[in-house]
Amino acid sequence: MRPMAFGIDKRASETSPLLQRLGLRRRDLSDAGLAVLAELSAECDSLREQLAAAEALADRDALTPTFNRRAFLRELHRTMSEVERYKTPAAVLYIDLDGFKALNDAFGHAAGDAVLRHVGRMLVDSVRESDVIGRLGGDEFGVILNRVSAEEARAKAQFLIDAINNSAIMHAGVAHRVKASIGVHALATVEDPEMAIARADEAMYADKHARRDKAKAFAGF
Repeated sequence: MRPMAFGIDKRASETSPLLQRLGLRRRDLSDAGLAVLAELSAECDSLREQLAAAEALADRDALTPTFNRRAFLRELHRTMSEVERYKTPAAVLYIDLDGFKALNDAFGHAAGDAVLRHVGRMLVDSVRESDVIGRLGGDEFGVILNRVSAEEARAKAQFLIDAINNSAIMHAGVAHRVKASIGVHALATVEDPEMAIARADEAMYADKHARRDKAKAFAGF
């Protein structure tokens, strides 16, 4: 009878949280009842795991190993709440790939997708676990840097730009190189996520135009 007793004890252990929620005790149920509750408990655990997996998939960008825009905005809102409450410094970066449309037109969308995946992976691998990477749309990425000063954010931004600009992406035997522009915005205590992204976007365009003007001046135009 020991195996049967062990099976009952195991079922009771598995169902104890469910028993507590239902306001029942083990002695209130027969062995058959405990078996049913054990099955229900296992099914609930499985459903919770499936729900967590579905939520994780809903947060991911369809192409790159990053968050999608919706999830990125949610994480940005969470970070800004911490900035507001604890006065901890943080920053948001806005990255745009220069010449991406021309690459897509010349080599096709498969090459463009390969570039986006490569950049997304590079960004994820280049930040801390506490930071957040998201694809905001097309060839634009966002980065949330938690607990960094404005100076540290600018240094990190330069590191990321150098990493992108100095890398080559192989696709179908062709090495593709892309350049990137980046905007840095230190998060303020009174600000909403969309406004923070807009300001980082403005800073990115200022960076893009400054580099274009510098290139023209160097070329003698």
